[in-house]
Order: sequence, then structure tokens, then C-alpha cells
Amino acid sequence: MLDTYTIRQDEMPQEMRFLLDQYPRDAWDAHPGFKEKTRHWLGAHQMFRRVSERVRLDAESLLNKDMALDDYARRLSYYGGNLVGNLHGHHGWEDHSYFPELSAADPRFDAGLEVLEKDHADLDRVLDDFTRQANRVIKLAHLDETQAREEAASVHRTSAVIEAFLSRHLGDEEELAVPIILHHRLRG
Repeated sequence: MLDTYTIRQDEMPQEMRFLLDQYPRDAWDAHPGFKEKTRHWLGAHQMFRRVSERVRLDAESLLNKDMALDDYARRLSYYGGNLVGNLHGHHGWEDHSYFPELSAADPRFDAGLEVLEKDHADLDRVLDDFTRQANRVIKLAHLDETQAREEAASVHRTSAVIEAFLSRHLGDEEELAVPIILHHRLRG
């Protein structure tokens, strides 16, 4: 399944990481420019990581017969809907508000922001497939348990893709954006 989606394997280009040397991740929290808005943004990223993991682990529980199908369908509806809806909203806000703010502050990083925007477009395709698969499982849960379990295997594979995608993307996004924010004292 990973082969059918484009997940960027390369780190952000080195020329996009030079501020990270001045503002390393382990020093962000202590920096006087590290404000509540940035904490909130990073907290949203942590939530995406946790929820995507929860969706994958729930699918594993169903496939291992450790969770009833009705319970799985209910959890998939809740956590899957939460993940997809919040990611779409978050990425839309980043593309239309947050990234333009970063670009205006320091256009040297526009190439990195373009990489991140492409990631958003690629992830949208994965999320659309996930939504179709999850909706099918939820419908089949009441109609045909065997087919629902087969489709849950697809949900599991796609949720693993989402997790891998978020691991690559969110780390790069944080390591590009936060140093710009700290350097230019944005988001205060």
C-alpha cells in the first residue's frame, strides 16, 4: 500500500534547515519567543500523531479479533472522522494563513513551504481513500461482517500510510516553521 502513495522520503533540503542549527528543537520551549500559539500548533501535531496511531491500533485489534465489529465501527467513525476533519482544517489554515505569514517574514524558506504544501495535497489523496474505506467498513458492519473485516484490512493499511506520512511531514514542518517563528518573533 505504501507504494501506491507518494510519501516524501527525503528530509527537508539542508538550505531550508539552517535556522534549525541556531534554534534546535530541544531549546524551543525555553526560548522567549516560544509563545502559546506555537505550543497550540505543536499540540495539534501531537494530537494528529496520537489519533492516527489510535486508528491503526483499533484496526489491528479488530483484525486480531480483540475488538467487536460494532465497537470498531463506532470508534472508527469517531477517531477516523476526527483525524480526517481536523487534518483537512489544519492544513487548509496552514496553506492559506500560516505559511503565507512565514513566507512574508522570511521568503528564503519559500521552497521549503512549497514542499510542505505539496505534502498536504498528497496527504489529501490518502485521506480521501481512507474516508471511502472507513465509510464502507461502517456500512458493512451492519450488513456483512466478513466483508467489513476485509475492508478493515484496507483501513489498517491506509492508516499505516497516514502515520508514516505524518511522521515525515509533521517533523519537517515543525523544524522549518518553529525556527522562523523564533528568529522573527512571530505569533506573539
